[in-house]
Amino acid sequence: LDVPWEALAAVALVESAGRPLWDGLCPIRIEGHYFDKRLEPGLRDLARLDGLSSPGRGMVENPADMPGRHALLARMSALDPEAAIESCSWGLGQVMGAHWKKLGYASARALADEARSGVAGQVRLMGRFIEAEGLAQALRERDWPRFAATYNGPAYAEHDYHGQMARACAAFEARGA
Repeated sequence: LDVPWEALAAVALVESAGRPLWDGLCPIRIEGHYFDKRLEPGLRDLARLDGLSSPGRGMVENPADMPGRHALLARMSALDPEAAIESCSWGLGQVMGAHWKKLGYASARALADEARSGVAGQVRLMGRFIEAEGLAQALRERDWPRFAATYNGPAYAEHDYHGQMARACAAFEARGA
């Protein structure tokens, strides 16, 4: 990617607290509104009743601990394994499983397996997303609003993703190599 390590580290720090393993597990975040969209109507009704999906963003609460999140993913997978994996963000870079095809993976499961393989796999996954979205130049230029608008979506400013990444990058740069 030819991107400064400080910029990549800033993204990882903001997205996953820079932790490739939480309680021994790959970091994930469940997005219940993604799951809701990917289910057939009958399964969607069951998922909503069980608190696994919702049409509204942020309405399915993520457990604070990673074992709890993975247990929630297992419950979702019992309804539709592929949709469940697509509805999580994975690894250090918190890349959505729904991007599997765009990133050149054979399936959502292959994307998840890459993230679960360890730090190197999580960095490769994050790199594939940055490359596929044409964001390397934004990182080289430290154009955090441009980067965050694509990487985190249109509500990036509401959550100050651009500011958090800029501050983290500046802190890494101040420390030096």
